[in-house]
Amino acid sequence: MQVIEQTLALKTDDAKQHALQAGPRDTLRLWRYAGFALPVVFLAAIEALVRASVLPMHLVPAPSTILQSLGDLGGARVVRHIGATIARVYAGFALGSLLALMIGAAMGLSRRVDALLDPTFQALRAIPSLAWVPVLLLWMGIDEAPKITLIAIGAFFPVQLSVVAGIHGVDRKLIEFGELNRLTSRAMFTRILLPASMPQIFTGLRTGLSLAWMFMVAAELIAATRGLGYLLSDGRETGRPDLVFGAILLLALLGKLSDGAFKLIETRALSWRDARHVSGDAQ
Repeated sequence: MQVIEQTLALKTDDAKQHALQAGPRDTLRLWRYAGFALPVVFLAAIEALVRASVLPMHLVPAPSTILQSLGDLGGARVVRHIGATIARVYAGFALGSLLALMIGAAMGLSRRVDALLDPTFQALRAIPSLAWVPVLLLWMGIDEAPKITLIAIGAFFPVQLSVVAGIHGVDRKLIEFGELNRLTSRAMFTRILLPASMPQIFTGLRTGLSLAWMFMVAAELIAATRGLGYLLSDGRETGRPDLVFGAILLLALLGKLSDGAFKLIETRALSWRDARHVSGDAQ
């Protein structure tokens, strides 16, 4: 009888704990739904304000007008613009982030390499994206190479900086633990330094991906005939704000989708973390 009572008490406690955890999770789910609904509400408000002549249509076209203009371009043509942009962004991001991971790891592991390269990278990081355009045109012509290179430059610096900062920020106690266990340099890197710095590295990768989308607009100013940057520039030159805002909305949507996919990869790759937001706490 006593065993049955203890079992029932344990089940009751588990049910109470589950109910307490379900409350914050349900609230968080509602906030997430609200987050997805917010842009829709914003666009609906813009539509209403334009239709009521509060906002001038020649400066801020209604979302319905933007969708109609994109439809008039033809689905196949819009898909070609989107495909060209996505290919350039991910090619440049892959190239820039791969170089950043290798160089950043070398700088994080060696103080000499860091002291040698850091002043140069700090200077190069301050150069605006448009300042690279004439240089890349002079060196590489007007083909795809300068476009992808410019996007790679945009992705390189935040990833490189996050790798160096992540390795430098590893807890000293973890390093001492590896030294006590006589880990080799390779084992120290793969088993302690790299896992401990991965959260910051993923943050840098997501930042690099967002900058790749930004640099893409400047890249597609280099004699491009396809891409969302070209569509945006073409709308500006022909006085078509509907095309300009259409390209902006497509860029925002693609940027959100790519960041969401990368965030999902980050969550699964770093599922071992016992962090506050990973544990599901909500406020």
